[in-house]
Amino acid sequence: MEILKLTEKNIQDEHICCAISDKKCKNGYEKKKAWLKKEFKNGYTFQKVAVRGKVFIEYVPIEHSWLPLVGKNFMVINCFWVSGKFKGHGNGKKLLQQCLKDAKENGIDGVIAISSDKKRPFMSDPKFLKYQGFEIIDEAPPFFKLWGYKLHPNATLPSIKKSAKLGTCPDKEGITAYYSNTCPFTDYYTNQLLREYAKKKKIPLTIHHIATQEDGQKMPIPWIINSVFYKGELVSLEMKVERHLEKLIP
Repeated sequence: MEILKLTEKNIQDEHICCAISDKKCKNGYEKKKAWLKKEFKNGYTFQKVAVRGKVFIEYVPIEHSWLPLVGKNFMVINCFWVSGKFKGHGNGKKLLQQCLKDAKENGIDGVIAISSDKKRPFMSDPKFLKYQGFEIIDEAPPFFKLWGYKLHPNATLPSIKKSAKLGTCPDKEGITAYYSNTCPFTDYYTNQLLREYAKKKKIPLTIHHIATQEDGQKMPIPWIINSVFYKGELVSLEMKVERHLEKLIP
């Protein structure tokens, strides 16, 4: 199957894989497209298999990544998702190989990705990364792993910023949420559902919108898509966090 690269010219006519038919996330979907169009100017790449489904990879040079990382001349995988009937057919390997090919052709020293100790929602599958030759090159609490793949043996590996290794957030009161428009689901689930939940439970809620690269660099964890904390402790990276919060809040 053909791999299609999104550009400023074709993005209005192409879907971006996530939230294709989810009407609740229509605003978030448009905000993700607007974000992509802006970041294309910084070398951001969105490659997808030309089918109607979640089969895509997004990556960007570390110099323009919003993740709190330290390093240079590496490519950062931002989002990498193959789901449903498209799994198990080599599509993930095909997309990753496209990323590695682009990195090589641009003289980049390697590719990195933030993942975890196990498969978690909205994160690249660490088992797949390991199988494809990636290794853990840095860690941050409570479970974040930075996976790396060198294209040049003498390259200096990137690392997670020290300030992103806190594992907790500064606000110790109530619920604290961080989100960016790098994902079309975040706007609805954070600004509507989470607000409704906090209001129903009468719990203080603070929401931080990560709107710039500088905002992302200041994160207390190496993750910018979506995160929810309760009394400073990380509760979940998922969108539907009610079931996680119910276990903690009387």
